[in-house]
Amino acid sequence: MNLRKYEAFASVISLGSLTRAAEALGCTQSAVSHMINSLENELGFRLLIRSRHGVKLTADGEKALPAVLAVLDSNERLEQIVSSIHGLDAGVVRIGAFTSVAVHWLPGMIKGFQKMHPNIEFRLNNGDYHDVEQWLLRDECDLGFVTLPNELSCDCVELIDDPLLAIIPNTHPLAQAEVFPIRRIEQEDFISLLETSSHDARRVFKSAGVTPNVKFKTKDDYAIIAMVENGLGISIMPQLLLKNRSENVKVLPLDQPFKRTIALATSETGAGSPAVKAFAEYVQQWVKEQQK
Repeated sequence: MNLRKYEAFASVISLGSLTRAAEALGCTQSAVSHMINSLENELGFRLLIRSRHGVKLTADGEKALPAVLAVLDSNERLEQIVSSIHGLDAGVVRIGAFTSVAVHWLPGMIKGFQKMHPNIEFRLNNGDYHDVEQWLLRDECDLGFVTLPNELSCDCVELIDDPLLAIIPNTHPLAQAEVFPIRRIEQEDFISLLETSSHDARRVFKSAGVTPNVKFKTKDDYAIIAMVENGLGISIMPQLLLKNRSENVKVLPLDQPFKRTIALATSETGAGSPAVKAFAEYVQQWVKEQQK
């Protein structure tokens, strides 16, 4: 069994193209293509349909993919067990995170952890709240930074309460105010995240009994900040996300305090990994130190 072929197949499906899979695997596109062809010859049927629009699974490929992923997961768990015996000299930690954590937390966390365990490999996926929850449910990541409450069945450890704040243009009439009145939201053009990731603002609206005038929607947190900078509306965002990104907008506390609770969730697969367990413990300590 050549696991490298399985990895190539799984990477092509996960990333959507031979080129991106080659970059992730550290080889050439032709090498990935050769591995896929070799695997197809070995199995006796086509796995992929390739076109100028990308790649997609054949019907046979759809049937084979879950088994291929299971083989890779089993091999990874074996490597983790071996790693624990050797004092975490090797191992892989797959992490899912939303933007604020991916930008402001993870680089420092990984840097500190790798000073103690330099050979642990990290695979990072950045998305919105919905993306991270789906990766955890599908066991596509070992650890996921999530917000509470959520409907996940995996273990979640609270890390921090992150205040929710109003951001308005510097030219806004309330730019010099000490707080932003929540009721005022109904009079403003509001810039929102997509439904799958706008949990924070929706909790504010529901609790305060206000109906926002949503003018724009985007999946990109920092696109919202740029739109506010250009006077296109206002928004509500967590404090961590605004760190070092609020020079050209006015940030005000809401006249009623709201927060999001950031937690660390461990998938079923990740729970059995020594490397994942060690990093999860380090994350909790790192956040405590930052709070001090």
